Amino acid sequence: MATPLPTRWRLRTLALPLPGSDGTLRRPLVMGIVNVTPDSFSDGGRHADAGAAVDHGLRLVAEGADILDVGGESTRPFSAPVDAAEELRRTATVVDRLVREAGVPVSIDTSKAAVARRALDLGAEIINDVTGLGGDPGMLPLAVETGAGVCAMHMQGTPQTMQILPRYDDVVAEIHAWLVARRTALLAAGIDRERICLDPGIGFGKTHAHNVALVRHAGRFLDLGQPILVGHSRKGFLGKLVEEALGRKADEAFRDGATAGIACHLAAAGVQVVRVHAVGLVRAALEAFAAAR
Repeated sequence: MATPLPTRWRLRTLALPLPGSDGTLRRPLVMGIVNVTPDSFSDGGRHADAGAAVDHGLRLVAEGADILDVGGESTRPFSAPVDAAEELRRTATVVDRLVREAGVPVSIDTSKAAVARRALDLGAEIINDVTGLGGDPGMLPLAVETGAGVCAMHMQGTPQTMQILPRYDDVVAEIHAWLVARRTALLAAGIDRERICLDPGIGFGKTHAHNVALVRHAGRFLDLGQPILVGHSRKGFLGKLVEEALGRKADEAFRDGATAGIACHLAAAGVQVVRVHAVGLVRAALEAFAAAR
């Protein structure tokens, strides 16, 4: 018997309906990226000022973002870690204002329990953790205590080591098994199943071929019975795909176009959440794709 698809993602104080749950939402939810960092791989420094980050987040909502994901520490390959105090300095004002002004749920992209706690105290609804809620021993108890929605992502290694010869015998099967094990750990810790979203971690300890395989077989993860989030936006494998197809270097606009194309493939595969930079472009592509289907 096929595993039933989830109909909602329960967050701290509300629940988001997922595609197919009532026939009205025909596309994945769109999570807009708000990086408050000087060194993120795509837009580092562009919104490092709190005011600029808030304005950017509000623009993403106007373009159709369903969720805003605020991050204060770059997780690009070989990035330098920052301490909790600096991450809090970067994110607290942004989270506070977006919770009050944006009108959509706010997610905190962090692996530090202290940063997550402050964001949740300010009204954030989701903890989005690239370590799968395993990097800080305080994160799991915090998620249980607050009832936050969580997104647990797969990463091989750390941002400082993940792109040093990543290796899998079967990348899709191995990450599927890891996500099963991680979900089991989250459930055992006391996190409600309806609050758990899973992310295969495109670009986090994967080669170009690994990333392409994960996108191609994204539908395999639906049998986990959890919302699946894919964060493929502007990543290097898209640039390589464009360069191979067109014979030219893929600038940001080309990568955004490729991001929208892959988002439509993910929608067809049944993925429920996509995390992107160019919200307007991706939202328009998804709406047109849904209408055409």
